[in-house]
Amino acid sequence: MNIDSLATACAACIHDGYRNYRNRFGQISLKAPGRFRQRQWAQRQADSTLRLNLYGLIVDQAETAVRNLLQGQVTEDDIWAAAKADFSARIVKWVDRELAETFFNSVTRRIFATVGVNRRIEFVHDTAPPPPPAPDDSMITVYPLSERLEAVFRQILADQNGFRFDDQALTGALPAMAARLAERIETGHRGDPMRIEMLRCAFYRGQGAYLIGRVAGNDRVIPLVLALLHPPGGVVVDAMVLDSDGVSIVFSYTRSAFQVPVKHPGQLVGFLKSIMPGKPEAEIYSSIGYFKHGKTVLYREVCRHTAECADQQFAVSPGQRGMVMIVFDLPGYDTVVKVIRDRFDTPKKTSREKVMTQYDFVFHHYRVGRLIEANTFEHLSFNRCWFADDLLEQLLEEAGQTVRLQDDRVIIDHAYLERRVTPLDIYLQTDDGDRTASVVVDFGTAIKDLAHANIFPGDMLLKNFGVTRHGRVVFYDYDEVVPLTECRFRNIPSARSHLEEMADEPWYTVAENDVFPEEFAHFLGLSAPHRELFLSRHADLLATDFWVAAQREIRAGRIRHIRPYRARYRLQLDI
Repeated sequence: MNIDSLATACAACIHDGYRNYRNRFGQISLKAPGRFRQRQWAQRQADSTLRLNLYGLIVDQAETAVRNLLQGQVTEDDIWAAAKADFSARIVKWVDRELAETFFNSVTRRIFATVGVNRRIEFVHDTAPPPPPAPDDSMITVYPLSERLEAVFRQILADQNGFRFDDQALTGALPAMAARLAERIETGHRGDPMRIEMLRCAFYRGQGAYLIGRVAGNDRVIPLVLALLHPPGGVVVDAMVLDSDGVSIVFSYTRSAFQVPVKHPGQLVGFLKSIMPGKPEAEIYSSIGYFKHGKTVLYREVCRHTAECADQQFAVSPGQRGMVMIVFDLPGYDTVVKVIRDRFDTPKKTSREKVMTQYDFVFHHYRVGRLIEANTFEHLSFNRCWFADDLLEQLLEEAGQTVRLQDDRVIIDHAYLERRVTPLDIYLQTDDGDRTASVVVDFGTAIKDLAHANIFPGDMLLKNFGVTRHGRVVFYDYDEVVPLTECRFRNIPSARSHLEEMADEPWYTVAENDVFPEEFAHFLGLSAPHRELFLSRHADLLATDFWVAAQREIRAGRIRHIRPYRARYRLQLDI
């Protein structure tokens, strides 16, 4: 097979692989409305896991097929550049072209193990916007505000085909919805909004369905999200969110992705960006299930940010020194880089491979708004000028298996990029008043949310938790994470003598996954006032009963719905 024919065959192979991925991704997403209508929560979670694993599975298949075609003839200049050009021509009119390019890059990096970027054989820059959909394929339905708001909301809900609403609950919710929107419209800029624009596709996650829209008018856009639940009596509108911060929490980087049937991902992301202008585009792509392209967008942003040397350099992130990770900030950028150390301090008992497994476990788990999304990157390359001498010396000395200096480039073979949050221990030292009290209470709620999602954090020290800009407590230290159902929660046996009680070593045996909740109070590290507040709301965390009951729920197949919005947004407080 000559070079042109081989390039064409490789492009066709990757083209077919992406079409297979797109079709199967869409088929899984299309199950979501039926799962919600039929209250099939376990099946919903299984669908989410299947869809999450789909990308890697099909990239594996495409890589194998391409390697079989190449038969060792891998040279960048004479084959792969031509394959890229051929692939680009095949997808030029696709409305999801950006996702197809990312798929091509995924296979390319598998074949070549590229360090940094190779512009000749990879799609590096964002392409031109995809062609617009046909007029009859619009994503939105427009509702003029010429009628009473209650009637408009009733019509919006009626247009959700197949939803059987609880009539009594709906009758009570509609006036509250109308009143809240009327109040929101009357505040702010002059010029009344003229219409509501709702996305035709509902968003599904957990046990919820979300109707996403905006109130648009002369000079402003007001976000509009209606959160639906489906208890046994019928579908209800549980909450209504009318501000960007509230919507951003619904779409948080600490939550698992929505299932949403969509033909034009780029346009959908553009709509969502209009109601969440502060949320990075990478996170929006990830929030609708396109994690790999979210990584691509993040990577391009980091490359643009570090393309030229700046006055600032990377700096070690604030907080206590990690036993497993070296963590440093990208200056002027709301992201941290985490690199695994070569050796771990005592008493940490783990391995590099286990740490990577733990992070992969979290990626595939239902994250309930409490686990930060960690994007895994291979073979990052930065200009040496971004690294202060002391930071680079630390990386080379303590993470030399991962970080190396090659000419004027610092190569990081494996790293995790995460959104930056304030470590909880630092937050509680520097802040006070009502916000601090709220965070202390949310700390306990976060532990409980994780437990009901079958996650035991392991080390529940303050330094392993963080506070987002919205004041929510999240967990980010994954090297000790285990499924809750694998733990054995025990009470500490009574000492048989005073000598046993005063001994340096425990007088009782401790197996690997044994957990003694009554010890938690000694390790939390809360100040006396914060400890008193914590125990006033979460004393049950220090007893085995809570943990055993949570395990019993999980083993019985009960799935709790963790609401992605605060109580003040709710309409149906009795649900």
